[in-house]
Amino acid sequence: MINHSYFIYIMSSFSGVLYIGVTNNLKRRVYEHKQELVEGFSKKYKCKKLVYFEEYKDINQAIAREKQLKNWNRKKKDRLIIKLNPDFKDLSDSW
Repeated sequence: MINHSYFIYIMSSFSGVLYIGVTNNLKRRVYEHKQELVEGFSKKYKCKKLVYFEEYKDINQAIAREKQLKNWNRKKKDRLIIKLNPDFKDLSDSW
């Protein structure tokens, strides 16, 4: 049996706009955001900084968590990010 990982992630623009997504390949997906290959909201608002992510083994859990986070207000999202990444640094810089 192959073990897969799924990720929910939060990208931020330099002005602070947040984008929440789910993927099975975090490095590839972050690259796509940084190169503006992802059409829509994240490209329009230039969400290019990975500020938060969680890993899951079950895609259904990852999707449920993504939906949960998307329904949170901004203050609650900020508190979640600050726990892991208080300075909102780009977590993908070391890749």
